[in-house]
Amino acid sequence: MTRRAQVVAVGTALPERRLTNADLEKMVDTNDEWIVSRTGIRERRVVEPGTPLSALAAPAAEECLRKAGVSAADIDGIICATITGDHVMPATANLVQDRIGATKAWAYDIANACNGFVAALATASAFVSSGGADRILVIGGDVMSSVVDYTDRNTCILFGDGAGAVLVEAGEGDNGIRGFKLGSDGSFGKLLSIPCSGSAMRPSDEAVAAGAHFLKQEGREVFQHAVRRMSQVATQLLEKLNLKADAIDLLVPHQANRRIIEPTARRLGLPMDKVVINIANVANTTGGTIPLALASAEADGRLTTGTRVMLVAFGGGFAWGACYLTWGRG
Repeated sequence: MTRRAQVVAVGTALPERRLTNADLEKMVDTNDEWIVSRTGIRERRVVEPGTPLSALAAPAAEECLRKAGVSAADIDGIICATITGDHVMPATANLVQDRIGATKAWAYDIANACNGFVAALATASAFVSSGGADRILVIGGDVMSSVVDYTDRNTCILFGDGAGAVLVEAGEGDNGIRGFKLGSDGSFGKLLSIPCSGSAMRPSDEAVAAGAHFLKQEGREVFQHAVRRMSQVATQLLEKLNLKADAIDLLVPHQANRRIIEPTARRLGLPMDKVVINIANVANTTGGTIPLALASAEADGRLTTGTRVMLVAFGGGFAWGACYLTWGRG
């Protein structure tokens, strides 16, 4: 039988602290009605200041392994998709590897913003389906509160903190990852960026005073690109696999904005009862949104073994991607 990369379990971790729209009303010129009507977000989870991503990524990974019935010692690799890792070096994946006791696993991070989880899943799938690994943990997560300017009402309302992990393992049944479609366009990179976050603009008093270490976004333009690219890449993947929209039992989109998710579903011809939306309670956790949404769907009974799932994402870079899979072992 054909060796397949199967996605067999999901685990998550969220901070306990909730930052509600009412809380933001006290911090910036906004209100609950304005936020909900434009984004669908009512609250977001945020870590206590100084809490690193690994503090969320490791427990998410451990929960995933428990649910899969797999020991950390049996993991071959760990890929962490994030733009807010503990450090530039060492990689957060290395820190998770040590914390969970995955002693034989290699580990590295992928920085692809909101498309990071899909990109990491594509990489893990290539390893597993080719025989290069038997089990890989794919983690997606971000501590966006560390790069959000809470005096900027256009961005601070959108983001939260959180992490999720899935286990990708080799199997020979009918379930598994069937295909990917990825895309990028760096000409739009400045529309969604953190200017002072690397070698192009080095840390200085001037950069910090100007807020260049915070996320910057041209919201209207990003919105327009996101709707178009997310529906387009999912359609392209269906065509590549010679499938129609009725082959999708569950659409799991990146949770950037409810007003992006809904038109994406309409363009694909999918009813909203086939779409996972959990943005109201967790907001946009960047690399964490898709695994957190998968866990939400599992909790409400919509994600079970054999469910046919389309994952789709769009984010800074610009970068976008889609993955089609049948969930679980078998």
